[in-house]
Amino acid sequence: MPKNKGKGGKNRKRGKNEADDEKRELIFKEDGQEYAQVLRMLGNGRCEAMCIDGTKRLCHIRGKMHKKVWIAAGDIVLVGLRDYQDDKAYVILKYMSDEAKLLKAYGELPENTVLMKALLVILMKMTIMLQMITLRLRTRISIGSKFVFAWPCNIKS
Repeated sequence: MPKNKGKGGKNRKRGKNEADDEKRELIFKEDGQEYAQVLRMLGNGRCEAMCIDGTKRLCHIRGKMHKKVWIAAGDIVLVGLRDYQDDKAYVILKYMSDEAKLLKAYGELPENTVLMKALLVILMKMTIMLQMITLRLRTRISIGSKFVFAWPCNIKS
């Protein structure tokens, strides 16, 4: 058997997830920074984000956040702008959902910004409505050559 010379496996690299429970101080943007909403993940530590100033930028997730902070489409992030390239930026910070709500309440984010949780609620409602419509269409009963549309509550067995 070979001798283990390391200091632990991949669980040691992941570390303990103790930072999730504590609240952190809300960080506002400074000069050279902008708020953005992630449109889609591109892979290789990159994402496409729509900044609040209306510019779509290709953002690079910095190494400190890479594989430690998971970013998904719809998340609100703070990006650092580049002086020499206007269409590219660095992701500096990902805001949690409660922090994004506070930013919207403070007026830092525009009112038309749809936060991820609100978007999920809208999608869930639309999914339920589509399921109800398909359920009603499936209860169509054929009698001979005629098709009779029957609601679930009107069906007699």
